[in-house]
Amino acid sequence: MRPLSCLLIAAAALPLAACVSFGPKVPGSLLTLPATAQVTAGAARTAADGQAVQIIVPSVPQELAALRIPVRTTPTEIAYVKDAMWSDAPPRLFRNLLAETIAARTGRVVLEPRGANVTPGIRLGGRLQAFGLDAASRNAVITYDATLARGTGTTVTSRRFEARVPVTAETGPAIAAALTQGANQIAADVAAWIG
Repeated sequence: MRPLSCLLIAAAALPLAACVSFGPKVPGSLLTLPATAQVTAGAARTAADGQAVQIIVPSVPQELAALRIPVRTTPTEIAYVKDAMWSDAPPRLFRNLLAETIAARTGRVVLEPRGANVTPGIRLGGRLQAFGLDAASRNAVITYDATLARGTGTTVTSRRFEARVPVTAETGPAIAAALTQGANQIAADVAAWIG
């Protein structure tokens, strides 16, 4: 082909490139899940081998694998809140909130899930069963089935944590605020459980 023909084809295809979309439309702002308990800047923490806490990203049902807020409309149907997206996957946001809260409330060193060269003394895992809006009750519902293993033993303890927070409006920011309140409540309860 001649250079002029290639240039004309590329120029004709340029306006079409703006019409192509490979994913959902991203809203003007993304939602996050901030922890209310914060580690003080500059505070040094030390943990010997076997004393730190490792928090594993919880497993989730498929409805929570998306960056959107699920709405349970009936016992067998789920919709998603329009124009609302999380900044990261809900299980990772929840894990990060747990880590910050546990570190702030217990004074323990919290390890990242990967790359730690220290053997943790406490391993917290589990499953985030619910993390969205229940349309019938107009409550943000969070259900976390936690598992806790201490030391090198083979004993594991499990406990279900749940929070229900009324939602003021069925908008992304209002539901995210209620989910943040509930997630912080659960994180405080988990921190107390760990001790």
